[in-house]
Amino acid sequence: MFFSMTALLALILFTVVQVRRWWDTRELERHSIDPEDLRALMLSRQTVLVVDVRQPLDMLGESVVIPGAKWVSPEEVRANPSLLPKQHDLVVYCTCPSDKTSRVVLRRALSLGFSRIKFLKGGLDSWRSKGYPVEPYTQPFHLNRSNDNQHKATV
Repeated sequence: MFFSMTALLALILFTVVQVRRWWDTRELERHSIDPEDLRALMLSRQTVLVVDVRQPLDMLGESVVIPGAKWVSPEEVRANPSLLPKQHDLVVYCTCPSDKTSRVVLRRALSLGFSRIKFLKGGLDSWRSKGYPVEPYTQPFHLNRSNDNQHKATV
């Protein structure tokens, strides 16, 4: 009897976990955009704010962005989501395997009521693999923010 109850509980837990994963995947797909669709959107002259949410060291290593993109560190977005305007269509991207940083920013924005936000599938790497243009990022940015000790780098 004990074994049967334990097996049943394990089966229920397993089912709940699988349903949750399926639901999360489906929700993320709803809030994603392919490079081709983003490019078409940009060429149609529709207003879309493209936001690069790569880590500062990633920006230092590869100082290019999608044309017109604004760079904001993921830590700044998490600490101050108002940096992203709710009233605009937004697309965030990074260069993490499996778009980890973009998904974190997306989930945070969705939890705060953003409805017009998507993440770019495959990020900057996917964009470039399609042969789409990039432009140099020339704005100053902070490499590290710990206490009052700020290190700036100009790229």
